[in-house]
Amino acid sequence: MDPSALPDETRGEADDEDVALLRLIDAGSRSAFDRLYRNYYRRLKRFIGQIIYQPQVVEEILNDTMLVVWRKAGTFNQASRVSTWIFAIAYRSALRGVRRSSMPKEAERGEDFDAFKNEPEANVIQSQLRTRVRTALNVLSVEQRAVVELTYYHDRSYREIAAIVGCPVDTVKTRMFHARRKLKTALDAQELSDK
Repeated sequence: MDPSALPDETRGEADDEDVALLRLIDAGSRSAFDRLYRNYYRRLKRFIGQIIYQPQVVEEILNDTMLVVWRKAGTFNQASRVSTWIFAIAYRSALRGVRRSSMPKEAERGEDFDAFKNEPEANVIQSQLRTRVRTALNVLSVEQRAVVELTYYHDRSYREIAAIVGCPVDTVKTRMFHARRKLKTALDAQELSDK
């Protein structure tokens, strides 16, 4: 696909910078790689952390993802945004990590989940709401969590999500439909149990 055919909101200054960084990385620039790594570290850590709940495995998958970016920077063909390409690599790496892990993919989150918080909680209400949402996310399959995470926390379109997770757009829509229903049921059940 010709990148000039992509809508303007799909391409932007950040993506232009990422493309330039990938070109430098392909030429062997470690400083460009370091910058790209820092630009994506927090987003990838959060995304991968929603798929697999073991912090040490999350770090390993994140590093594996960025190693692929280092090695394959020259293969990026601008058919999507750089971030879409990187998140697709992370998604595939995370799914492999889930299969390798002895921890069930639907396991309960423990205290280690706090490691994925990027910012301190503003107040008690926000903290409680986030805890309820995190608990509700446990009812979702890995595939559904990925769609929810990419939609609500990374502002991805269904088309971009389809490219990241490697399925048709209609499958993404179906996963989101079922995820919303499960989340509503889980949140309603939490509210009833709190009363």
